[in-house]
Amino acid sequence: HITRDEALCLLKKYNNDPFHIRHALTVEAVMKWFARELGYGEDAEYWGIVGLLHDIDFELYPDEHCLKAPELLSEAGVREDIIRSVVSHGYGITVDVAPKHEMEKVLFAVDELTGLVWAAALMRPSKSTKDMELKSLKKKYKSKSFAAGCSRDIIEQGAEMLGWDLNKLLSMTLQAMAASEDEISKQMEK
Repeated sequence: HITRDEALCLLKKYNNDPFHIRHALTVEAVMKWFARELGYGEDAEYWGIVGLLHDIDFELYPDEHCLKAPELLSEAGVREDIIRSVVSHGYGITVDVAPKHEMEKVLFAVDELTGLVWAAALMRPSKSTKDMELKSLKKKYKSKSFAAGCSRDIIEQGAEMLGWDLNKLLSMTLQAMAASEDEISKQMEK
């Protein structure tokens, strides 16, 4: 089983852009938060590692996103279950590996959403998620021109996979990001 430190080193082997590193750390933290919140606390580290590695191939191979990841992860000795989970977040976009486990569905739903939430946070005077209200996030979400690269269709498909309404997904993701923001900022300073 790959450790968190090994996963971070592996991520940094293929990703140098601070934007991509921050996104990976954010998705890791959000995945761990959801694991604890949804009753998978003993698997929080595992959920986090999947979140940390989910975009391992994106920076160097954007046209082969989720297609190159299995090769990079296999070469590093990463287990098949982690590889499958990482690849499943590209379902319907670049791959036909459907998210099955609740963890994979959470990853599918929050990957795009964390990008949108962070973009909304950066528009705030505080540049933070910690003082953002759901109402404010929903207003940004409804504006199709805001963070246009974050697919609302994928976010909504993820909520549907989980059997949640969109407000629940938005609210929980915002809480997860606010709870982990300081720790991520510390890690980015290192």
